[in-house]
Amino acid sequence: MITIKEVKTKKDLKDFVKFPFKLYKGSKYWVPPIISEEAKTFDVNENPVFNDAEATLFLAYKNNEIVGRVSAMINWLEVNGQDVKKMRFGWFDFIDDLEVSKALLNKVEEIGRSHGLEYAEGPVGFSNLDKVGVMYDGFENRATMVTWYNHPYYIKHYEALGYNIEKSYSESSFSFDVVDPKVFLKLNDIVTRRYQLKALNFTKTSEVMPYVDRMFDLFNDTYAKLSSFVAVTDIQKEYFKKKFIGFVNPEYIKFVVDKDDNLIAFAVVLPSFAEALQKAKGKLFPFGFAHILRAKKNSKNAIFYLIGVHPDYQHKGVHALIFNEFYETFKEKGVETCVRTPELDDNIAIRQIWKHFDSKVYARRRTYKKNL
Repeated sequence: MITIKEVKTKKDLKDFVKFPFKLYKGSKYWVPPIISEEAKTFDVNENPVFNDAEATLFLAYKNNEIVGRVSAMINWLEVNGQDVKKMRFGWFDFIDDLEVSKALLNKVEEIGRSHGLEYAEGPVGFSNLDKVGVMYDGFENRATMVTWYNHPYYIKHYEALGYNIEKSYSESSFSFDVVDPKVFLKLNDIVTRRYQLKALNFTKTSEVMPYVDRMFDLFNDTYAKLSSFVAVTDIQKEYFKKKFIGFVNPEYIKFVVDKDDNLIAFAVVLPSFAEALQKAKGKLFPFGFAHILRAKKNSKNAIFYLIGVHPDYQHKGVHALIFNEFYETFKEKGVETCVRTPELDDNIAIRQIWKHFDSKVYARRRTYKKNL
């Protein structure tokens, strides 16, 4: 018999966060979160997303043992502001037992119906800056710190429970040593002169901070037309500044501005923390923090986390300025592999940005949808 329990206490939340550590014990490909940081994601006093959203967490038990978890979420900016009547769910993990996954999704669907929502979709987070999608291909590759990993059997559970494919995403990578700088160096010179643009490079985090709010504004403008997009609010900007910007090498943040210092393009790249997080085993102390700092300084893999170009400048070669700057930085840092995090398969603009790179898809994922 499956019992579903709502997460109410700090112990429940810790159990919720730690369940995948058991489910993926011994996996070479699953990348654990830092337990304390993952718990803060669901703390209404820590995460400003709860100003406009709500979440109910559930644990599934079988024979008094935790066998599954799910987060049921409603983003009210999406529901009321965009009139998208969607019930979100994520952090969805379970043993290979259809009764477990069914019982957890039943709870998600009940909440959606109680609020008059029209469909459930997942796995997703609260917004576009969270992890997204269940893997259906590429299980032999290690995940990144910004993606979920899952067992292959997950897919059959979605399909057996009446969920249909909603969106498809691809993750790609390319070797830095095959990048030909001449491809974008010439375009860089042409675009710089034609539109009177310049690229900004940084060596200190303090130099980046004055531009971060504008970066999130541009992020909102760049991705506004994509399905499922929910804009980053002002209070969330402050949260993400504190949570993420300090973990990024300032040299890995590139901006492009026009002659009036208006921000028209950006890219944020992360060193790969995957191996460091596996070594940390969910804890910053006593050694986890050292593993992360070492990866920040020495990682040979670069993860393209965010990249965007203002709609008025798309398809004009502006990305060449960004790649020209990254080429020099990566060459100096000894980067060997560049990784593209999940991109919607129907995002034509992002495919144009990468058309001159010999990228290979190494993983694919989807979200699934069910009408309520």
